[in-house]
Amino acid sequence: MNAPPLIRSLRRAAQAQMPTAKCVWQQVMRPAQMRFEGSLAPSSTENQTAVAPTAPEKTAADKVRMPRAVQALYLAPLRRECEYGVPSADLQLRSYSKRGLELFSDFALRAAYYLGLPAFGPVPLPRITERWTVPRSHFIFKKSQENFERITMRRLIQIRDGHPETVQVWLAFLQKHAYPGVGMKANMWEFDKLGVSKDMDATAEGAKELLEPQWAHFGQGKVPTSLAKAKALEELFKKEEHADAVERIKDEIISMRQKYTSGL
Repeated sequence: MNAPPLIRSLRRAAQAQMPTAKCVWQQVMRPAQMRFEGSLAPSSTENQTAVAPTAPEKTAADKVRMPRAVQALYLAPLRRECEYGVPSADLQLRSYSKRGLELFSDFALRAAYYLGLPAFGPVPLPRITERWTVPRSHFIFKKSQENFERITMRRLIQIRDGHPETVQVWLAFLQKHAYPGVGMKANMWEFDKLGVSKDMDATAEGAKELLEPQWAHFGQGKVPTSLAKAKALEELFKKEEHADAVERIKDEIISMRQKYTSGL
């Protein structure tokens, strides 16, 4: 249905006064786009060629590769995998400084890896906070007091599936290279086969045989010379005949009495 002539004339007037989207693009956006592309294009007077940036040449110091052990210092500590998960030892580290505590924990984990021990941790434990109130003066100045606080930080490292001897070597190594300001406390577990009491009884019997001669002279100190001479005379009596032995014993007794009386 065609519109009336009056409406058609008003529509043409409105279109002439209000440009459409196509007119806006041609009049405003297109010239701006052409100016932007012209700013990016190279000028006709200069011959510009794209040259790829060259990498700097490597020097002799850059070509040297650091050892694996040194490279590992910049990475997290390596860990061994455990097979059964049976705990062998718990190592608790304590310090007032967090920096030294973290450093020694890292050192302990690396030492456990190179000894073949599966280590787990470090697990942060609750802090121990201690506070004291000390009077600055006495008598009527008691209200002038001073408060002190000490915080102990702790870390726990657990060794699993470790041989007891290897764990002892690990603990001895950490004790030898202890970090100042870091304390250590270790709990160890050892597992043995069934019937270990029989082996302990056999070991006790062997130790009793070794200690029996020492207990015979307990409290006497050195063996007295008279007892030693009596044993020597007894052995002499066994070797020679009875009569000769008796004469020799008498002579020995007489000579001993004479020496004793002359000494007095």
